[in-house]
Amino acid sequence: MTPGRSQALRAPAFIYRKDRQLDAQELFCEKLPLRQLASRFGTPLYVYSSAALTERFRALDRAFRRLPHTVCYSVKANSNLSLLRLLFRSGAGFDVVSGGELARVMKVSRKAAGLTVFSGVGKTAEEMDAALAAGILLFNVESESELRLLAARAAKLRKKAPMALRVNPDISAETHPYISTGLRQHKFGVPMSDALRLYQLAAAEPWLEVRGLSVHIGSQITSMQPFATAMGRLSELLLELQAAGMKISYVDIGGGLGIPYSHAEEDFAATANAYAAAVTRPLHGWKVHLLLEPGRSIAGPAGALLTRVLYLKSNGGKLFAVCDAAMNDLLRPALYDARHQIAPVVASQGAVDLQKFDIVGPVCETGDFLARDCELPALSVTAGGSGGVVSGAMVRVIGSSSAFPTAAWISTTGCVKSTVGLSTKYPSKPAGALPVSTPSEEVGSSVSTARVKPGLSAAGNTPGSVPWPVMRP
Repeated sequence: MTPGRSQALRAPAFIYRKDRQLDAQELFCEKLPLRQLASRFGTPLYVYSSAALTERFRALDRAFRRLPHTVCYSVKANSNLSLLRLLFRSGAGFDVVSGGELARVMKVSRKAAGLTVFSGVGKTAEEMDAALAAGILLFNVESESELRLLAARAAKLRKKAPMALRVNPDISAETHPYISTGLRQHKFGVPMSDALRLYQLAAAEPWLEVRGLSVHIGSQITSMQPFATAMGRLSELLLELQAAGMKISYVDIGGGLGIPYSHAEEDFAATANAYAAAVTRPLHGWKVHLLLEPGRSIAGPAGALLTRVLYLKSNGGKLFAVCDAAMNDLLRPALYDARHQIAPVVASQGAVDLQKFDIVGPVCETGDFLARDCELPALSVTAGGSGGVVSGAMVRVIGSSSAFPTAAWISTTGCVKSTVGLSTKYPSKPAGALPVSTPSEEVGSSVSTARVKPGLSAAGNTPGSVPWPVMRP
């Protein structure tokens, strides 16, 4: 990579600027150089731009402005409290898939519960009770057995449970099979042929309130046609439900809008407008309130994983760059064979020779890699990777993450805050465990960090275990 003057890697978040002292291009997040952040907070480090987050949220919000709607940010994409607060102040609601994620939303504001939908195939009785007590907007119910349990919990607490059925439209999302959720062989939702019977069952329950209809066909979808097809089938089901006397006030169209990982997006506003047209055209004439569940499309291009090259090595002609970030920091390459954009923090000006590297981490598994056969300029490191961020350091532009380890947030004023995002499974606080949510706070431009004790997962599991977030594709 040989970036030119002030070249945007992923604007407005990440931009190369000329550094006269280094006679090179240096990568910035908004107004701050990434080398400075690495020196201040250490690596591996997630870096997020508040300007990019709010810009992408507002682009989606504007795209649906002609219809009543709520953008319910999908908390599983990144559950860091700073991010959630920022989006809530911008007008977002939330989509959660666990009690831990709900607890984070309530930490942001108790008022946020009224803008929150609870999705996921494995809700526990305790999680239902917590959501009922919080007064959430909607339960997205995914099976008949879940419907019956929700009715029982609502009756026990004597609180009406607002609900929608998530239907499975049997549509291919044209995405990776692990994150495709709309085919009949997938575990998600109920068959459309069962929907009317289950709605009638729900309507007969005194403590259930039928409010909506929900669908979610998968993630990282880059074609608009699967969305349009799914909404066409949903519109047909709406006709059937209306004829049967069901009152559907909310239509939850799910999330799934994809992002480019190998290059910068040219015009997200245009993508958001095309997405809105695809999903709303089949619903023309329906007087319903739309719920959207974007996650990756908001948080992904706004963040980067900053990692230091510790060692360079060659095995039989194969070049490796061993970094301090690993598959537990970014799982997508190992899990999906995903490819992310990788760039040096400091890039030489002019033409340079490129070499192919495998970018690997320190975990003792061959699957611990961040990229394979990645073309990069020649790298160099100091002994053992010590000192500041060296010319061989990388920044990886990423999508969703568990916000673990440290996360630095860059505001448009250049202020920085640092937090650690913890695992979100709920309830998860056995004896001796760390709290589910322990965010650090910042006043003005001062920085406070929270770190997890070595050898203990953030959720308080067994020593040495890795705190994975609870996720719905």
